[in-house]
Formats: sequence, structure tokens, C-alpha cells
Amino acid sequence: MAAWLPAYLLHGDDHARVGERRARLHAAAEREVGPESVEQLPPGSGPAEAAGALSAMTLGLGRRFVLVEGVEGWKDAEVTDALVPALVAMDPETTTVAFVAYEDKRKQAPKALVTTVEKIGGTLVAEKALKARDLPRWAIGEAKRLGVELDGAAAQALVATVGERRVRIERELEKLALEHGPGARLSTSDVEGAVADAAERRVWDFVDAAMAGDREAAASAYLALRAQGEALPRLSGMLASRLRTALEIARRLETGEDRAAIAKSIRMPPWQADRRIGEARDIGVGPLAAAVDRVAGLELAARGDSLLDADTEAVRVIGAITARR
Repeated sequence: MAAWLPAYLLHGDDHARVGERRARLHAAAEREVGPESVEQLPPGSGPAEAAGALSAMTLGLGRRFVLVEGVEGWKDAEVTDALVPALVAMDPETTTVAFVAYEDKRKQAPKALVTTVEKIGGTLVAEKALKARDLPRWAIGEAKRLGVELDGAAAQALVATVGERRVRIERELEKLALEHGPGARLSTSDVEGAVADAAERRVWDFVDAAMAGDREAAASAYLALRAQGEALPRLSGMLASRLRTALEIARRLETGEDRAAIAKSIRMPPWQADRRIGEARDIGVGPLAAAVDRVAGLELAARGDSLLDADTEAVRVIGAITARR
């Protein structure tokens, strides 16, 4: 059985890593005592509701867990008056509480909660976002923790390939460590060979699905790529490039230009050129022109010039360009 502490405070402005920590702790608690003994307070619960949950009598045997999210919005005075007495009186042998704070410049975990968690023997787990320039150094340290060595150039290649989300970088390092084994020295070619190909393939899967008119696959692939840290400008740029190429081909076909001449001019392997020409012919000039305009509009969303969230706007655009048939 795990040696559980009475309290945990998971906090920081790297929300992905805070969420990852919270998910791991929740899963471990459910494995330990079963889902029925893990209580998650509803969104918007305050210090008084948390105190009530900690003070409530239960008929269950063994340890119980209480999970409280959104504590970054709590006021120190409310924590001191309503929650601190319940935390101090809590039986550490039977109860564990985990607080989760998704912090930013304006909202932080209340100081009274930080102090009390430490006072009763709990622990603070901080996940602070790193600047892009600091990520390669951090990746080198993570690789060392996993038992492999990552040189500086390889660390930069890893960050450039998979994006700036540390959760994603961790996953790729874990896979590299398993593949190469303890003590391995990972070079740029090792990283690019294992990571870049897979990352690029996922991006092209998204573009292919959008061009094929498969709305469900395209939207699913887009959301998965964004969750992995892919930037919207890169995804929209690659889709826009493919659409513009297809539009140019479609216009040339419409004027009666020979397919062989088109294939020779677009500088692709014959099989790929044949697919691009067939794609352009099947979609047609009108739908392609409309799709190019819609994807160009995503640049406004990426800059924050849209009333909609950028990802919401992207999914709408994907729906529009895949509904052409």
C-alpha cells in the first residue's frame, strides 16, 4: 500500500503538468481504495464546502480521499475561517485531501492554504511553466532522470519537433529511453528518427483527412495534434499550402492543360503528383477557392482577432471545408 500524506497541493501555471499530476494522483487513489472512496467536490466549491467534506462522517472502512479543484480562486480570509480548522482537526490516518490550483498572474493558491498544508505534514507540488529557451536544458535533465543522456543539439531538436508542452516532451523521452535502454547517449539523429517522422506523419494524416472530406477524422486529428502541443499557425499553414497547390492544379485542369505537363511542373514523385492531380480534379475549383479563403481566416483566430476561441474556429473551418461534397 502507498504511504499517503494527509494533504497535497498541486499548483502552478503549467496547467498541462498540473492536470497530469492531478490525474495520476486520482488514479492512484482509486487503485488504492476504489472509486467509491474518492470524493471529488463539484466545480465552484469553496473553502466551506471543502471543510464540510473533510468533517463529514462516513461508514466506509480505510482511507478516504477528497479532491478539490479550482482553489486558485479562493480568498485567504475564507480559507482561514472556514477550512483551516477542519484541516488541522482532520485524521491523517484515515483521510487524504488533494487541492489543485491552476494558477496564472492574477490567481494563485491562497497563502493560508499553502501554510496549512505544510503545517499538517502535507506536500506542495509546483509545476511552473518554462520559457521556450529553457526547455532544452530541462529536457536534458529529464533524460538523465530516465537513465539516458541527451546532448544539447538533440534536446533542441526534440523541442523543435514535438512543441513546447512538457508533458509531450516527457512522453517522447520515455519512449526513447525504453527504445535505447539505460545509459544510452541520444543524438540528434536518434531523436529525429524516432520522433520527427511520427510527428510529421500525424500532421499529414490531419491534412489528408481534411482534403479527403473526412470531417470526423480531420477534426479528431486536429484536436489530438493541438493537445500534443502543435501550433495552430503550423497546422493551418500546412493545410493552406496543400489547398493552394490543389487550387492551382484544378485551375490548370479547367483550362484543359495536359495532366502530364502539370505533373512534370509540380516537382513531385510521379505517384504523388498523380494523387494531387486526382485530388484537385475531384474537389474542383469552386470548393478549393472557398476552402483557401476559410483557412486564411484562421490566421485571424490565431492572433486573437476572432470572437471565437482559436480551436473552436479551427474546428468550424474544418467542418466547412470537408462539407464541400
